Amino acid sequence: MGKYTEAKRVVRNYFDAVEKATPESVASVLDGFTGENYLWRGVYPFREQRGTNTAAEVFWSPLMRAVSNLQRRQDMFIGGTNEISGEQWVMSMGHFMGNFKSDWLGIRATGKMISLRYAEFNCVENGKITQSGLFVDVIGFMQQAGANPLPPQTGNFFVYPGPRNHNGLLFDDAPEEEGIATLALVNKMVDDLTQLNKSGAMGCPPEVLEKSWAKDMIWYGPGGIGASYTIPKYQEQHQLPFRNNLKDKVFNGHVCRFAEGNFACFFGWPNLSNTPTGGFLGLPGGEVRADMQVVDVYYRCGDKLSENWVFIDIPYWLKQQGVDIIQRTSAILNPGSA
Repeated sequence: MGKYTEAKRVVRNYFDAVEKATPESVASVLDGFTGENYLWRGVYPFREQRGTNTAAEVFWSPLMRAVSNLQRRQDMFIGGTNEISGEQWVMSMGHFMGNFKSDWLGIRATGKMISLRYAEFNCVENGKITQSGLFVDVIGFMQQAGANPLPPQTGNFFVYPGPRNHNGLLFDDAPEEEGIATLALVNKMVDDLTQLNKSGAMGCPPEVLEKSWAKDMIWYGPGGIGASYTIPKYQEQHQLPFRNNLKDKVFNGHVCRFAEGNFACFFGWPNLSNTPTGGFLGLPGGEVRADMQVVDVYYRCGDKLSENWVFIDIPYWLKQQGVDIIQRTSAILNPGSA
């Protein structure tokens, strides 16, 4: 039996049970798989929830009522030891898919198929899930429903694929040395960017990226930014707007960071703090400092990072600056509901 076999078994059984649950029964399903002091973290407007009842009431039950026949369609499934604090975690990434039959977060139902992009982290201790971090792309969901709350994005948003080689479902443990190599490469890349931040430089020479990234890299960004292909396009469509239009960038650390095989992942709470000076997301600068919750999922090919799936809780980052795009969009599209 592999080192992470039991943790993966717990999480896979939990996923199966949630998929079979109803909006009314999902709280009890969660209760059967989670520890006594369960902590659930999610994007805005869900944020931190203590206990299974609140996690179900705030997130799972409303989503299940809005999106019928909800399926979890995984593109990646990995386990590992959190290098921050030593627990075992399991990460799943893909899409929740179903029929958008009832309004959700004030977003009008379309009656059509829809996909909600997700990355879910679960900490397993003594056979129970003690923490979850569930990041979903609310803006990407809004765009699919025809309710784009932001100016035109620099990249292209679509239903993103999993890794190019379709090898992201590690239900059996991968060789430990592969994960060590992947995490070392990711940490080197993070260190390079951290040093760039500390230097005060706003831009980024492409040769800094080429130390750790393949030239034909793909960056799958959140709705509102979109995806980019190749280093030059990634710099044009995301990295340089991010670096040039946000100042005083500080890395705050991660809650969880681990790797298995050719894949690595992390999330922070928050990862970053920064101050917008104008231009990022096509918006003016308000000089209001705000925190960013971010998920990164990486695919290593050889000695370079090849693909990167990214979640940024943009609605929360904007909310701290006085712009609630979820509330604003709901009020505009549903004027009679107030």
